[in-house]
Amino acid sequence: MLDIDQIKEILPHRYPMLLVDRVLEADPEEKIVAIKNVTANEHFFSGHFPGHPIMPGVLIIEAMAQVAGIGLLQTVEDPEEKVPYFGKVDEARFRKPVKPGDQLRMEVEILKLRGRMGKVEAKAYVADELVADGKLTCFIQDK
Repeated sequence: MLDIDQIKEILPHRYPMLLVDRVLEADPEEKIVAIKNVTANEHFFSGHFPGHPIMPGVLIIEAMAQVAGIGLLQTVEDPEEKVPYFGKVDEARFRKPVKPGDQLRMEVEILKLRGRMGKVEAKAYVADELVADGKLTCFIQDK
């Protein structure tokens, strides 16, 4: 549904912090599904961990928050004048390591929208295995 160039028009993030490669489906008031292709060239693998590279859990959470931000920005007027912020994470769980070559599929379900604030339930999968999940609070601010 959205390729990387369209995502860059929505999110302010850029390399190395842009962690969404494609949006597969988007119903901003219901659910957003996106992917991140995890390559061996990711900058964090050189130190996390040498000889046993795994994607840091905090970056998996950030990727899910970016997906939530894409959805939330689609619910406000003048989204090009706004920026999404990550406010809170609850009940985060990391179930399996994410390694180079994996494709991270993130599914973000909107639990509550109130003005410029949204609460979501976010899940990340590799293939069909749940690797991380949590509840995130994000909000939209003027640039």
